[in-house]
Amino acid sequence: MACDPKEAALALHRFGFGPRAGSIEAIAPDPRGALLAELERPNAGLIAAADLPSSGAANRAVFEYNAERAANEKLERRRREAAAQVAMKDSGGEAAMEAKIDAPPPTPAQPAAVPLPRQLFRNEAKAHFDAAINAETGLVERLVWFWSNHFCVNADTTVMAGGYEREAIRPYVLGRFKDMLLAVEGHPAMLLYLNNAQSIGPDSVAGINRDKGLNENLAREILELHTLGVRTVYTQIDVTNFAKVLTGWTILPTVSDPDHGGEFVFLQRAHEPGPQTVLGKTYPDTGVEQGRAVLADLARHPATAQHVATKLARHFVADDPPPALVDRLAQRFLDTDGDLKEVTKALIAAPEAWAPEQKKIKRPGEWIVAALRATGEPGDVVRIIGGQALLGEPLWRPAAPKGFSDDNAAWVDGLGQRLDIANAFAHREGLGIEPEAVVDVALGPLASPETRIAVGRAESRPQALTMLLMAPEFLRR
Repeated sequence: MACDPKEAALALHRFGFGPRAGSIEAIAPDPRGALLAELERPNAGLIAAADLPSSGAANRAVFEYNAERAANEKLERRRREAAAQVAMKDSGGEAAMEAKIDAPPPTPAQPAAVPLPRQLFRNEAKAHFDAAINAETGLVERLVWFWSNHFCVNADTTVMAGGYEREAIRPYVLGRFKDMLLAVEGHPAMLLYLNNAQSIGPDSVAGINRDKGLNENLAREILELHTLGVRTVYTQIDVTNFAKVLTGWTILPTVSDPDHGGEFVFLQRAHEPGPQTVLGKTYPDTGVEQGRAVLADLARHPATAQHVATKLARHFVADDPPPALVDRLAQRFLDTDGDLKEVTKALIAAPEAWAPEQKKIKRPGEWIVAALRATGEPGDVVRIIGGQALLGEPLWRPAAPKGFSDDNAAWVDGLGQRLDIANAFAHREGLGIEPEAVVDVALGPLASPETRIAVGRAESRPQALTMLLMAPEFLRR
């Protein structure tokens, strides 16, 4: 059914990363159909990653890099100490003079090479942002960002954060929740972030021999944050028993395994023996399959459906989403065995999702990408990373396992800093841009008369572009 361009512009802001040149007109005949069509695109959510290493390969490369750097620093210290000893023995300074004569002439200073861990991070970040900047409507990329935040890890803990998103999130954003849950909880980045790689069953062979015990972090966050929701149907006993189930889920040590270090392994001798009861159901000791069985049941639990539905509705619609919408999404989740594509379709079909009021403030990363899409600028990944961090949303570095907040209150105080970034961007990129044309690209019929007047009366192109980027209808979705 045909609809006006205003709904098309709203769709691109609410469900994507804002319009690009021509995109409002392209989807105006059927905005909802355009969103649904993106869900059916082959390989939706995946990105070409021929030049990006797997998580395990990145982990091993950084390990070798750090080991070599430590060795070189040690050799340099030895050289300096030896030179100092020679100088001390040479009371007349003859040896020092010879050293100066024999020393090669100084070379011009060269720019310091980017350390490997930072370069790997930048490469992953570029792939992450390019996918959003170049997306058609941006719906699937928004889902990638949503689920990556829901199942967050921290790049300060592991070099595998970017690879984790590519390997454990992207392939499953339109699949079944159970499959994503299994992928993320067994991924080395998650096992490191939430300390399960060091968790050992107290009564296991390894636990008895090493006097080691449980770490409950992963089990607790799976129940509280990833599936059932905080303070729902589980108890502390469930957390402890689930932690026992997950013992033995660890990673191969890089120092002793140069070919597969940093990859997942189930270590039977660290696994707590015997059956475990979680949420009233007893799971026999089947090794790694015991944990997979618990995760599969958690993925199908009604509390999980309600938790996921609430978070999706809060992210896309409102801080306090309509209860009827949440209930419909939760029911669709249960009816389809957690089919996330079908849940997304139910969200797109919901009348509540198309309310004309833009209630949600774009998170910093969304706002930056929206600015690049609107202006047609490709963006510099170093500047994007820095800007997002300055605005309180450092890429893949949440302050806690619950990820970055989806509530407006978390981002209101940072709007002043957005003005500084918008102004810098506008002065750097805006001299050759026609601001009134960008208003039509970025907002189209969403642009208020006040915004159009302010842009039109601006004293310069950079000032006009700054006003556009800070307009309420551009800041919100």
